Amino acid sequence: MNDDRPGGDEPRRGWLERLTSALHGNEPKGKEDIIGFLRESHNQQLIDANALYMLEGVLAVSEMQVRDIMVPRSQMVVVEREQSLQEFLPLIIEEAHSRFPVIGETRDEVIGILLAKDLLPFVAQDNEDFDIREVLRPVVFVPESKRLNVLLREFRTSRNHMAIVVDEYGGVAGMVTIEDVMEEIVGEIEDEHDIDDDIIEIQQISKGRHNVSALTSIEDFNEYFGSNFSDDEFDTIGGLLLSRFGHMPMRGEMIDMDGLRFKVLRADSRRLHLVEATAVPVHDNDTDYSGEGIA
Repeated sequence: MNDDRPGGDEPRRGWLERLTSALHGNEPKGKEDIIGFLRESHNQQLIDANALYMLEGVLAVSEMQVRDIMVPRSQMVVVEREQSLQEFLPLIIEEAHSRFPVIGETRDEVIGILLAKDLLPFVAQDNEDFDIREVLRPVVFVPESKRLNVLLREFRTSRNHMAIVVDEYGGVAGMVTIEDVMEEIVGEIEDEHDIDDDIIEIQQISKGRHNVSALTSIEDFNEYFGSNFSDDEFDTIGGLLLSRFGHMPMRGEMIDMDGLRFKVLRADSRRLHLVEATAVPVHDNDTDYSGEGIA
């Protein structure tokens, strides 16, 4: 049955068709006009919040370069060519990535990409003759200045998911994955190996060991652990830790502060997400910490 009400067919029209119709006769003249128009379209419920977020991400990616999102060289998790399967397998299991750069004598010598799934035939065997060179995939090198939209197109056409980033002198500057690019458009992509840091701020894992969201306020942290961290400069425990590290830490990095050892459980190139806090002996130079509040 036809709907004779004015605009009765509107719900059946997709948001893109409605947006195109709305644009007719009012064409944006630049990026700022486009963003403004998209936000106004969201206000008028022509597009939802997720669509607005992704469209703004697409516009941002078109102007960003690889250097803006790459994992720095110092934070790359790599496998060494001369390591045996037994030596690097624990790293593969702990990090739970699907791809790993394989290096020669230095990090500037990336000889290939190792796919974790290519190790499956060898894991169940006591294969002393395993040669990592036989399972390596070709490595793709890209310059720091490459635009992300171009890189994404190349990833899709070549079916590569990882590239090594080189600087103007040919040295390795870092690495980038297709997931890194996609996250700039759709937001953080979590998988089954990621730890959910958004449920509760502080979670006891075992006696004297807790997982702590980086967004936990220093006030709440101090109240729970009986610690004395100042919140004059930073509001969250993540902000305090970043200032003490002096750089964006990678997973597994640790730092001791006032009787607590903080281990990074989850972080990306932009933000610290989750840390593990455990009690450690108080050093002479540390501020005294009683340990009260740690079960």
